[in-house]
Amino acid sequence: MLWRHLFGYLPLNIAQAVAGFGGIFLLTRLLTPEQFGLYSLVFSVVTITHSLCFTWIEAAIARSYARAEADNELADHLATAYYFLLIGTGIVGGLGLTAILMLPFSIELKTVLGYGLGSMIIRSFLILTLEARKAAREVARYSVIEFFNVMASFGFGIALIVFTELKAAGPFAGLIIAAAIALAFDLPKMLLRAKGGKASLGRLKVFFAYGMPLSVSLILGYILQVGDRFVISALMGNGQVGIYAAGYGTANRGLDILFVWAGMASLPLLIAALELGNPQKAKDMAGKAFAAMAFLTFPAATGIALVAIPLANIMTGPEFREGAGAIIPWITVAGVMNGITTYYLLVAFTLSKRTGVMALVTVIPAVLNIGLNFLLLPKMGLMGAVTATIIAYAVSMVMTAVIGRRHFALPLPFVEAGKTLLACAVMAAVVLMVPLHADASDGLRLAVMAGVGGMVYGAMALWLNLADCRSMLAHRLLRQPKLAKEAEG
Repeated sequence: MLWRHLFGYLPLNIAQAVAGFGGIFLLTRLLTPEQFGLYSLVFSVVTITHSLCFTWIEAAIARSYARAEADNELADHLATAYYFLLIGTGIVGGLGLTAILMLPFSIELKTVLGYGLGSMIIRSFLILTLEARKAAREVARYSVIEFFNVMASFGFGIALIVFTELKAAGPFAGLIIAAAIALAFDLPKMLLRAKGGKASLGRLKVFFAYGMPLSVSLILGYILQVGDRFVISALMGNGQVGIYAAGYGTANRGLDILFVWAGMASLPLLIAALELGNPQKAKDMAGKAFAAMAFLTFPAATGIALVAIPLANIMTGPEFREGAGAIIPWITVAGVMNGITTYYLLVAFTLSKRTGVMALVTVIPAVLNIGLNFLLLPKMGLMGAVTATIIAYAVSMVMTAVIGRRHFALPLPFVEAGKTLLACAVMAAVVLMVPLHADASDGLRLAVMAGVGGMVYGAMALWLNLADCRSMLAHRLLRQPKLAKEAEG
């Protein structure tokens, strides 16, 4: 079932990869480092604000959807969420617009913040709708809607940068347009499920009690991920933020997509199994989810680190390349630790509904990261931010693993991780031995190294049967002739 859900979400993740890497490729050529740095900072502010104001209700809907459906309370469940979301967006939108107009910011910053606020408001309804789809395990519909949203927001954003004067505000304007179109098609259908339901303040309190600690945890986790950019801005300027964000995004974007892919496929299955009274099935599914995450992300991180220089030269504009290439290998290490923590280890608190403990676990690494940045940036430059990130992520991963097991004992499949790391080590050794001429172009280097690495890892994965891939492949190969025979008959 897990592999079927993974394949169901595959087109969406391809779209996210195209938009993610395409965004870095184009934005670092269409925007200056200062403009790209401003866009990155405002995106971080918008994400943190959204997490504080709206993520708690989105998380509560996703976590309790299966139970509400089983108890025939789905209409009340959804009516409560949409009614109070409407009130919340009105309040947040009004306060946010007032703050933007009143604070002594430049016109450029006010413009970017205004479009960022608008994108946050409209996307909150789309995200809530998509979370409900995902919780209902409607893989196909979720994928189609989000596929359109990702590709349309990317296309509109780039077009607005090219053909208007919006510049750093362009991507946010693209998000607004794409989300509005997606909502026009899908929101009415979801609201039909809420028809006849009653919005309940009591139910909202339950949502808040579960979701707000989770939101605080996500905010702290996000601060752990992007808080260094604000310190870099204060100490080194927005231009250095842009360079750091370009390198970070090039290294981490692909990993994040893969972790999200595995997480979105597995979490609804884990929750459904647990809510329907089968905790052992949930644990078994969690072990398979980790194996899938390792299978997808470990070789990706190894490959990105191996091709850091040609990748940076191809993906980023001339002003970004040197700084981005230097930090990419190290950010891949941090990205794997963060992905395992966020999309696997922290699930223990979600499943046990101990989201308050989750928030406490994320405080220390977030504060540690900010403190280390102030200490290391003046001495080491951008590598100081990288060092601080790796240390903070390592602390976060260990703390989450130890404390999380007290509440829900997720499997820690060290054997599977070791086998995957072995396959990656063999892949790296072979790639490093590939004879490439010193004058070979970056594109040729990237293509040859990626091709050789992919073939070696694929062979090793089949030999070691990583994430049960050999069994899955054999099943599908045997199934195809059977289906063809049935069709002929």
